[in-house]
Amino acid sequence: MDIQKEFEYRATDVERILVKYLPKESGYQKTVFEAMNYSLMVGGKRLRPILMEETFKLFGGTTKAIEPFMAAIEMIHNYSLVHDDLPEMDNDMLRRGNPTTHAKFGQAMGVLAGDALLNYAFETALTAFDVETEHPERVVAAMKVLAHKAGVYGMIGGQVVDVEEEKQNGISHNRIDFVYEHKTGALIEASMMIGAILAGADEEHVKIMEEVGSKIGLAFQIQDDILDVEGDEKVLGKEVGQDARNCKVTYVLFEGMEKSKRDVIDLSDEALSKLLSLSYENRFLTKLLEFLVHREK
Repeated sequence: MDIQKEFEYRATDVERILVKYLPKESGYQKTVFEAMNYSLMVGGKRLRPILMEETFKLFGGTTKAIEPFMAAIEMIHNYSLVHDDLPEMDNDMLRRGNPTTHAKFGQAMGVLAGDALLNYAFETALTAFDVETEHPERVVAAMKVLAHKAGVYGMIGGQVVDVEEEKQNGISHNRIDFVYEHKTGALIEASMMIGAILAGADEEHVKIMEEVGSKIGLAFQIQDDILDVEGDEKVLGKEVGQDARNCKVTYVLFEGMEKSKRDVIDLSDEALSKLLSLSYENRFLTKLLEFLVHREK
């Protein structure tokens, strides 16, 4: 199996689904629709919706109810990037080789586009009720996970600590772990949990997928830190060394490069061990998790 090609194929499929849910660029609010669609379709790995769909398949899911949630998780992820890029946050003018949303549409529209994507994500996810008529309780449970993991106890909570990091007189290792587990890990956890829930998995299996997502999310972020130090700029498509230039404290700074690399492997192995302990199998999902934490970009 060529995992890179399979991943790209599934990313293309995710984009086909996203297009179905894009708002039409018309009316008095046309500009914000344009900014939303630009933010969502300018590129990206589409990792979270892919993980959601593959977990859904793992537990035997077959309905179309998964699609609006796949679109919703990608909207939430991208709204967070739009806000991250704002002058008050990271003040980035480029993302994925293109102008950031606020650079293209203005700062005010950048704020509004992010807000709109977040609200539209929940509006989109709720359309799953139109499809899942036999088990609407699964949609309710999935919505609860989506809201919790995207909020102050999940992704936003991690972002808060990340922003406040600059005010700390020496951020602790525990705070770094908190940022990684929440800012990055929470939506990966949500993706895998929602996939399991919508497929009808029981609470024990949903919990296992949350644990798998947590370990993969942490490994994924540590690998990002590693690539920022020794990645190939041509492969990454961006400059390396940005964390050091921005005086950002990272996992690599605390643990050193060799320990960080070992931790990526250990976390990946632990996640795969949990996944493989299930009486269900999805070969692509297993290979994908291995690929993610050893990627070069």
